[in-house]
Amino acid sequence: MTDQPTLEAIRRAPKVLLHDHLDGGLRPETIVDLARDAGYTGLPTMDPGNLRTWFTEASDSGSLERYLETFRHTVAVMQSQEALRRVAYECAEDLARDGVVYAEVRYAPELHTQAGLSLDQVVEAVLEGFRDGGRDHGIRVGALVTAMRHQARSMEIAELAVRYRDAGVVGFDIAGAEAGHPPTRHLDAFEYLQRENAHFTIHAGEAFGLPSIWQAIQWCGADRLGHGVRIVDDITDRDTPHPKLGRLAAYVRDKRIPLEMCPTSNVQTGAAPSIAEHPIGLLRKLHFRVTVNTDNRLMSGVSLSEEFAKLVEAFGYGWDDLQWFTVNAMKSAFIGFDERLELINGVIKPGFAQLKWTGRRPLA
Repeated sequence: MTDQPTLEAIRRAPKVLLHDHLDGGLRPETIVDLARDAGYTGLPTMDPGNLRTWFTEASDSGSLERYLETFRHTVAVMQSQEALRRVAYECAEDLARDGVVYAEVRYAPELHTQAGLSLDQVVEAVLEGFRDGGRDHGIRVGALVTAMRHQARSMEIAELAVRYRDAGVVGFDIAGAEAGHPPTRHLDAFEYLQRENAHFTIHAGEAFGLPSIWQAIQWCGADRLGHGVRIVDDITDRDTPHPKLGRLAAYVRDKRIPLEMCPTSNVQTGAAPSIAEHPIGLLRKLHFRVTVNTDNRLMSGVSLSEEFAKLVEAFGYGWDDLQWFTVNAMKSAFIGFDERLELINGVIKPGFAQLKWTGRRPLA
């Protein structure tokens, strides 16, 4: 008898996902279908199995820039409302099958206008897919609209987030290569969102260090940090019984600023050397508001259940740890307090309690 969760059991756990890119989670079969429909001939192969392997290998390079190149193909086949609806619906279906009960999935509307769609048409198609998929498969999916940090459309996208916040858009994000593109370049958008009482997260502290995190929090007012792994650079004596937190790390922990950690992705992009050496182990031990996420399920070849299973293997986590990560994520979601509480007390805690009891039940 063991308390250590198996992958099969973890799949049954009610999980919460806050950092998942829509264009990073397509089914290879769908990419092939959509490419054929759109007349897109740029795919490296039209065989779904080989295509899945290609995406994983191309992403496993240790370079964020190379990792981001793979999105050229997924974005290319997501240029019609029908394609966007299908991808969003299948995203909800796939997450539900993995036991996810609440998810916030992000995408950049500006990347899906190459064939003439307006930003509003893009958002409405994705929301329809999430809504239908959620209804059919018993999952709630909120959308995060993302602005690309190297472009100049963040105010436009922020206004889009506010315009559709009562229709399923739960927040705003900026993404793309961090180096050379600080979040403060988009300060007007963040100040607008704050005036509108809107929520936003910022990709920070993945490929770039503490200045990116500091700007995201202290200049831009981010509610959450996308990744945030480099906050460990502000922690000394990490291998001792009493690590010392610098002022920024202490602020992040004291304010309970959520960290949207994506271990497998971080290893692929070189932000962490391995799962076992990922900062999530230390940050969990120090009680930062850590959450576990997939980032890009296709590119990383991972589901949220598999992400948890890797952490169980690397750090010996039990059900209490996995529940802690999950409750952290639900507390940090961009939906109303009552809705979060209802999912925590009505779905998540009872679901984990059942799994813990099953795991400890004596064999007949």
